[in-house]
Amino acid sequence: MEKLLVLGGTGNIGFPLIEILAEKAVTIVAGTRTPEKVAGYFKKFPTVEVKPFDFLDPATFDEALESVDRVFFVRPPQLANPPIDMYPFLEAVKAKQIKQIVFVSLIGVDKNPVTPHHKIEKKINELAIPYTFIRPSFFMQNLSTTHLVDIQKERDLFVPAGKSKTSFIDTRDIAAVAAECLLKEEYLNQKLEITGSEAISYEEAAQIMTQVLGEKINYSQPSLLKFRKTMLHREIKKDYVNVMVMLYLITQLGNAKKVTPIVQQVLNREPISFQQFVEDNRKLFLA
Repeated sequence: MEKLLVLGGTGNIGFPLIEILAEKAVTIVAGTRTPEKVAGYFKKFPTVEVKPFDFLDPATFDEALESVDRVFFVRPPQLANPPIDMYPFLEAVKAKQIKQIVFVSLIGVDKNPVTPHHKIEKKINELAIPYTFIRPSFFMQNLSTTHLVDIQKERDLFVPAGKSKTSFIDTRDIAAVAAECLLKEEYLNQKLEITGSEAISYEEAAQIMTQVLGEKINYSQPSLLKFRKTMLHREIKKDYVNVMVMLYLITQLGNAKKVTPIVQQVLNREPISFQQFVEDNRKLFLA
């Protein structure tokens, strides 16, 4: 029975991934900075063991990686300097001769060398670690996390994406694709660009939300500068804000509208629609 290390197991990708893997013939290690606080999340999964893990604390690497065959991780958004906060872990993975690392990267990352995702992919390649790079478009769940306060309080999509289109993907689909990549050798050393089934503008997203929620949702279309100033005023970490601004600049340039059939090919079903995502999060948006 293989042993899989899942980092970020309580997150929007990690938790649904563990839900899927818990039904398979594998042992799962959930690595977290606060094992005593999150153990309750995994009580219903007998094959899940919770262990301490922190990208910024190399002392946690050996225990988390003990006897592990494959590793899954997403870059924590607050960690934006890969040489400092990611490379030591990747070097530990290499030293342990891990069979595969599945990394959730970013669609179009090969054309954007300044992004942390590009640097992480490059380091994994330099270390010759067997990999699968999952390169999703923008998460639908960005609206139910990062941008939620503006939707709840102002009924506004406060997103600096201009008039560009985005092929939003639900993180539950990312998790389902990740599970297939961890369980099937055919995805080893593959780069999978995954998206939803269509690209829509944020104006169209606001219209769909208005229809589903029964309340008017606006798209205020702030400038990148206004967005950055507002996020910093909210005391969000500067590095995180700068990465968001960079990604939305890329979106404005039209690099987030690509649509691929890979989710359907891997999962044998259509991706979750934006309308379904809004319906599933109706209570949250209207809170």
